Formats: sequence, structure tokens, C-alpha cells
Amino acid sequence: MTWLTAARKPGVAGFRNTVSVDQVVASHYGNATRFASVTLGTANAKSQSYTSGGVMIPAEISPASVFSKMFLAGKPAQVRKQQRRLGEGRSILDQLGSETKKLRSQASASDNHLLEDYFQSVRQAEMKIAAAQGWMDKPKPTVDAEPPTDLSDPSDLIGRTQLLMDLVPLALQTDSSRVITVTVQDHAVVPKVEGVSADHHNLSHHGQDPTKIGQLERIEAGIIGCFGSLLEQLKRPSEFGSRLLDNTTIVFGSNLGNANAHEAKNLPIFLAGGGYDHGRYVDLRNAHDQPLCNLFVRLMQDAGIKAEAFGQSTGRLTWT
Repeated sequence: MTWLTAARKPGVAGFRNTVSVDQVVASHYGNATRFASVTLGTANAKSQSYTSGGVMIPAEISPASVFSKMFLAGKPAQVRKQQRRLGEGRSILDQLGSETKKLRSQASASDNHLLEDYFQSVRQAEMKIAAAQGWMDKPKPTVDAEPPTDLSDPSDLIGRTQLLMDLVPLALQTDSSRVITVTVQDHAVVPKVEGVSADHHNLSHHGQDPTKIGQLERIEAGIIGCFGSLLEQLKRPSEFGSRLLDNTTIVFGSNLGNANAHEAKNLPIFLAGGGYDHGRYVDLRNAHDQPLCNLFVRLMQDAGIKAEAFGQSTGRLTWT
């Protein structure tokens, strides 16, 4: 839950998450795109994206639904109905605002703190509604791709992951969104991968059993293959005379360096695209255990976002 937030002490009593880096970047771009950010997951609504109030943004798990929202124009009656819903939502939020003074006067100091978080969420909802209303009258982009068909089988981990990866180039190429997160989740079933007879999570706690490690490698190889497919797709489209990959920074990795021991050090992180000098492995284990969020600071700064610090960062990550 803190891979993209770098919040301190996750899991302890009273833990409160903080904003995730994808949402900081989304705020920087504002409403320049139809979707400020897109949050995807392979199995359920749990995600790694959190608002400035520490509230998790639910992941969308239906590729067909996401494709429809981005590229399929609704019938006129459906569009009018959606516009009416947006207008009704806006008026409800406005009415809530008139009650804030009364609530504040009756609430304790601690309750007022919770109220402020709530009102902040309301204000964010208002901005999203206003942005959605502005995009309703603009035609959706068209793409030369068939709408995906959702996979209902939860054991098809690789197939479901690939469908989400296939959406990313379409969203970026059409500038439907500039901030996208994909979480490959625990499906709690034996994945449909040849030679695998146990679920992903249990295999990650392999206890150095070579049989379990071999099965885990098969699953991980399939997931990495989906990531490789994403990179190949981003190499094809041309954006301003260059590959889309060169104008897109991608971070891919795990929240654990040793899942068997639940150790969150020496994380395996891929950095792709963004015009960086790639094609090599950088070992940072002897660099005073730099936190992952140092990389986030570097990437935000290189993207023109003012960010001197993020989470538990100690500076800007550099590598040679």
C-alpha cells in the first residue's frame, strides 16, 4: 500500500497513508486530458494510488469498460443522461458546502480534522465533475483497435495482465491520459501457467524449495513478458517524430526484494523510456540504502515538476 506513497510505518495502529506519486503527477497535468489518471488492476479494486487525503483510488479491472469510456461514443440519449447525472452530482456537493460551518461549530478538534479531510475530498470531487462536464461535449478519439473482451477466469493471470498492458499505449497515443498505473494483484488461485500447481502468493513464500522457486519463475516470466509487450508496443507509434516510448517514463517493479522474508530492500526495479540511457543493470545496494522515492523525485524533476522531496526521500537518485 506504500509502494507509490512512501508513507512511514504502514500496518501499524493508526497508520494513515499519504498521496501517491502518480496522483502528484496527475495534479501537475490537471485537466489537460480527458482522464487525469487511470488506475487499473488485474483482479480487484485494490490499488496503489492514493489521494492527497490518503484515500485509495479504486482500480478498474474491466478492460472492456475502460476501452468503452475512452474510445466508444455513447448514444445521444446516454450522453444526455450522463450530463444530467454530472449536473445533479455537482448540485449535491454545492448543498453540502452550506452545512460546513454548522458542522465545524459542533465538532471537536479531532473531528474537525476528519471533517477537513472529508471536505477536501468533496472539493476534489467537484473539480473532477467540472472537468468531466467540460469533456462531455468533446468527441472521443478513435483507434485502430478492436474493443477487448474481458476474461472472467481469475486464474488467467497472464491473459488479464496482457489486456491491461494493451490499453496503456492506446491511452497514451491518444493523449486520453498521461498518468497510468497497473497493479498485478494476487488472484488467490492457481494461475493458468504451464507447470504451476500452487497459487502465486504461496509460491513467493518458497522457503528456498527449488520446486516452488521454479514454479514462481514461470509465473514471473509470464508477467515480465507482458511488460516486454508493452515496451514493444510503445516503440511503434510516432509522437512528434519520435517513438512514444522516448516520451514516456515507465517504472515497473515489486514492493519486496525478498518476498520469502517480506524484506522491502534491494527492490527489483525496471526503468524504461523517458529518454534515459538504458540497457544496463545498476546496483545501488552499497549506496546507503537509498529509498525508492528518491527515484520518484528524480523522475518528477526531469518531467518539469517542482519536487524537492517526496515521502521518505533523502534526495534525487542518480546513477552512473
